[in-house]
Amino acid sequence: MEMDFFVPVNEELLPEGGNLLASSLQINILGRSFPDLDGVKVAIFGVLEDRLDENRSGEPFDFTQIRREFYGLFPGNWHLQVADLGDIEKGETVEDTFFAVQAAVSQCLKKGIIPVLLGGSQDLLYAQYRAYDGVEDMVNLVNIDSRFDLGDADRPISNRSYVGRIVVTKPYNLFNYSNLGYQTYFNSQDEIELMDRLFFDAYRLGEVSGDITVVEPVMRDANLVGVDLHAIGGGALGNYRLKSPNGFDGKEICALSRYAGISDKVSSFGIFEFGAEFNFPAAHMLVAQMLWYFIEGVNFRKNENTISAKKEFIRYQVPIDDEVLVFFKSPVSGRWWIEIPFISPANNKLKRHSLLPCTEGDYLDACNQMIPERWYKTKRKNEI
Repeated sequence: MEMDFFVPVNEELLPEGGNLLASSLQINILGRSFPDLDGVKVAIFGVLEDRLDENRSGEPFDFTQIRREFYGLFPGNWHLQVADLGDIEKGETVEDTFFAVQAAVSQCLKKGIIPVLLGGSQDLLYAQYRAYDGVEDMVNLVNIDSRFDLGDADRPISNRSYVGRIVVTKPYNLFNYSNLGYQTYFNSQDEIELMDRLFFDAYRLGEVSGDITVVEPVMRDANLVGVDLHAIGGGALGNYRLKSPNGFDGKEICALSRYAGISDKVSSFGIFEFGAEFNFPAAHMLVAQMLWYFIEGVNFRKNENTISAKKEFIRYQVPIDDEVLVFFKSPVSGRWWIEIPFISPANNKLKRHSLLPCTEGDYLDACNQMIPERWYKTKRKNEI
């Protein structure tokens, strides 16, 4: 399939010098087809769409400065190829843009390439998610955001309601939605209660900042990850005029990006809500470093999501009341999983989610007769 809706990267952005990250990038040419990307593991592209932003300023934006900073970074000890496919410009309609994004992400997934999106408004995450139709039976979505973005699914989709549209629109591919870093005062009690009723995961900003390792298992179980730049504090982005001073700092958002990269299951990653309000040198550099840390994580994946790797796991059984919880530990990485029991032979969700990533703390809690909350929520979802 010819991906002729890409506008190629301006090669004048490429710095000279063999030690720079740009020297390891493959820059596309207009009309290049995805089969020509053999050997590429990560493909970056921008999407210049923001028409569904509820607070849209109308000011133009692009990713030129982000690319300039990204290309100027030194590569890590990487053994993978990265490509920059250029940008998808606004279609005649937003639906046209969604179609292009969905097609691009889908083609990447089918080729075993991890697409990394730089986007305008976060409703583009809906198109990223829809790319999994026919590729994955059930999908886990993780969103790093100060808001849940559930919205009113009966109203037109926007950057504040795309998650609600995902939940109610066929085909129903969503198995779990996890929000990392929500701030309570930005979310109604109705939405907070709805997250609980749907057995979705939600972690407050303070909880994650207090111990960022608590969300590593959540990221390890994700298929696609989205980041809303408004989840980052204004100071870290170099813009103290942003409405909210609270949010993740630069170190925390880079750590979360690396968690996404190192997850064996994450097959697409998006950074959204970039616009004129983030047109500051610190914001350009921070997004560039988020890209760098995601790729760093991909390079150091353990490939523990395979049958052969799981055969080497160490098995632990913990009786709690009428349950026997079964834990597994990787002898290679030291990471933990907990088994989700089959409820019914007719329920095919569990075939996709029989091992749930967890922490050693979950195992120790179980030994003290406390059932892990994520295990309970996942089990309940499969009973419905």
